[in-house]
Amino acid sequence: MTEKEYNQCVNQYADNVYRFIVKNLRHEEDAKDIVQTAFEKLWRNREDVENEKSKSYLFTVAYNQMIDHIRKVKRINLKDEFAEGSKIVHQTNSNTKKVLMEALNKLNETQRSLVMLKDYEGYNYGEIGEIMGLNESQVKVYLHRARLTLRNYLVSPENVL
Repeated sequence: MTEKEYNQCVNQYADNVYRFIVKNLRHEEDAKDIVQTAFEKLWRNREDVENEKSKSYLFTVAYNQMIDHIRKVKRINLKDEFAEGSKIVHQTNSNTKKVLMEALNKLNETQRSLVMLKDYEGYNYGEIGEIMGLNESQVKVYLHRARLTLRNYLVSPENVL
């Protein structure tokens, strides 16, 4: 990958990677750090990464960084008032967005990542498997289970859209 290709990659994928990470972490500053680390790793390994594979490489690195970050945060016991202050506050005029976010929050980390990669970012099953280190069958099964959980939550009487 050349310097020009790297710069094109930054322009083309930075927003997508950031959006994916911030939707999963729900913390803007941590998401920015993870995205920056992913691009830094791409820069250091640019000679080994083919330009056609740069998007998959970025999402894979960012996903792994996000998982590491989540594990680290789980080990640290934060005070309740500090943890509440670090969350992103979503203000909407519509109850729909609130219900959808609550539904996504019902999913575990893997399920939420699968739904975001497939339905929000538009990856195919093979690409998602590469990013998350799963085979295509696992991606399909986990995604199916995640969608069932979402459906069951969204069609419950108190959440019907």
